[in-house]
Amino acid sequence: QVQLVDSGGGLVQAGGSLRLSCAASGRTVSIYRMGWFRQAPGKEREFVAAITWNGGTTVYANSVEGRFTISRDNAKNMMYLQMNSLKPEDTAVYYCAASSMITVLVIRPNTYEYWGPGTQVTVSS
Repeated sequence: QVQLVDSGGGLVQAGGSLRLSCAASGRTVSIYRMGWFRQAPGKEREFVAAITWNGGTTVYANSVEGRFTISRDNAKNMMYLQMNSLKPEDTAVYYCAASSMITVLVIRPNTYEYWGPGTQVTVSS
């Protein structure tokens, strides 16, 4: 089992920045890939970004490409999401996720077995 705890959310004005963190514990050797998803009220959970745990290969949603940067620190079992140039439409609960699966379907939530509790990000206009 892998346990995830995400943090770093808050209230920020449009154009501002936030850095989310995700701490992984437990059987972290089984992690192949980690990712960030978000869910706004009344909407489905959507993919934000993903990174392979060992190789560091990254994938981004079109809506955040160029504004968000995903990274990881294997030694600390940490993952981060640096969010710049935030927009009101980025407002959502952000969740970190981890997967042991090797798949091309990295944007699908059902390919991730482990989830953090979520952290609220609110961007005011």
